[in-house]
Amino acid sequence: MERVSKGNQTLLTEFILLGFGNLPELQILLFLLFLIIYIVTVAGNVLIIALVVADQQLHTPMYFFLGNLSCLETCYTSTILPRMLASLLTGDRTISVSSCLTQYYFFGFLAVAECCLLAVMSYDRYLAICKPLHYEVLMHGRSCLQLAVGTWISSSLAADITVFLMQQLTFCGPNEIDHFFCDFIPVIKLSCSDTRMMELITTMLAAMCTLPPFLLTLATYVCIITTTLRIPSTIGWQNAFSTCSSHLIVVSIFYGTIMIVYMLPKTDTLRDLDKVFSVFYTVVTPMVNPLIYSLSNREVKEALGKIVTKYSAIKRIQTILP
Repeated sequence: MERVSKGNQTLLTEFILLGFGNLPELQILLFLLFLIIYIVTVAGNVLIIALVVADQQLHTPMYFFLGNLSCLETCYTSTILPRMLASLLTGDRTISVSSCLTQYYFFGFLAVAECCLLAVMSYDRYLAICKPLHYEVLMHGRSCLQLAVGTWISSSLAADITVFLMQQLTFCGPNEIDHFFCDFIPVIKLSCSDTRMMELITTMLAAMCTLPPFLLTLATYVCIITTTLRIPSTIGWQNAFSTCSSHLIVVSIFYGTIMIVYMLPKTDTLRDLDKVFSVFYTVVTPMVNPLIYSLSNREVKEALGKIVTKYSAIKRIQTILP
């Protein structure tokens, strides 16, 4: 454990991420499991991005935001999984303080961006279903770009403020983080500074960044469900529901696990399960998003079918030509 002296204090320069070190007999199995998840996640999200870019039929606001979400999920999982995989493979769980704060910066930035992007996507579905006559006027190319850029910039500013405050802390006590990545609460628990003011500021900032997107998402789906139930035709009801069902599943998984980890009282049982629920919103959700959108979305399946057909045709031509 490396330390540096500063006045009468000895400051930490690195932490130890305990991760799943309490399961030594499962390290290789966990490495293989998370490696497969990482490969599937990156491949699935990159495929969604490629389909949205390549297929003219998918050049719509809904798929523009889906492409942004897939890009975000690729970065999100790459912030956490490569470091975890290296730790499982080598057994080296140390991470420098600066690297830990950098990891938290990207984690916080991308988590807030996902909240905002899910809200934007739900607003898009609200306009498409509840205000179809105004949809093309309100969701034109420029407004979509402004919403996407606003999401990324505002999320970055929120993460900037939080990490700037964390950089003012001193760490001179225990150095073991009982988590598999550098999350806010486990890190500040190790600080020997007074963190009360910082915790208040960051709590207010987190509420400002996540509560409005969550309430907007909730309100839009209340309106969508209300409007859908008024549709007399069964086919019309099914068409309306199919356009937002995949997004609703993603929102439920993401917010459900986040609420369990960060909002419920910390009983002994929930404290022990924190890592498991954290795996859901940091690792599992980015992996299942492409599967959910591709399996329950007709346009994505058609675009994928076109790519497969073109590839098969090219392979047949190659086998025929000398």
